[in-house]
Amino acid sequence: MYLDGLSFLEDEREAFRPFEALLELSDEQLDIPVAAAHGWSGRDLLGHIVDGQEIALASAKELAVGEQSPTMTRFEAAWNAGPGAGDRINAEAIARFRAMPIAEVRERFRTVAGELRGYLTVVPEARWIKHSAHQDYFLGETTEHYEAHAADLRAILDAAR
Repeated sequence: MYLDGLSFLEDEREAFRPFEALLELSDEQLDIPVAAAHGWSGRDLLGHIVDGQEIALASAKELAVGEQSPTMTRFEAAWNAGPGAGDRINAEAIARFRAMPIAEVRERFRTVAGELRGYLTVVPEARWIKHSAHQDYFLGETTEHYEAHAADLRAILDAAR
């Protein structure tokens, strides 16, 4: 549980940093599926991480101007819609990023995390850090999400070596 936004943002930045190694891979390396990473490629992992960040960014934009986030409410309802809902959401996001030019995937990965951090600096802390459900939501889409995919990252980077 965080008591201030700056601590959260510093920890999020540090947790995200290892994933930036994916940008050092060639386009060809990013498209190779890796069995030890659920069959995902580096592109898939980039897209999956960015997808969570984009949802969090949309939520942060809404919380910057209001007490609630319709995006957060919709996403959580969809995620909890029943067995397999999360898997379907993830599969749709992976398919969306596979259909994009790799340059666009790379650009989103380079920019969305910073944009999210920037928006969170203007969201009143009462709406995210001091609001336990919102803080949990942002943790789930950032640092906890990164931790959940650390083994996938290692497997993809190891396969590229």
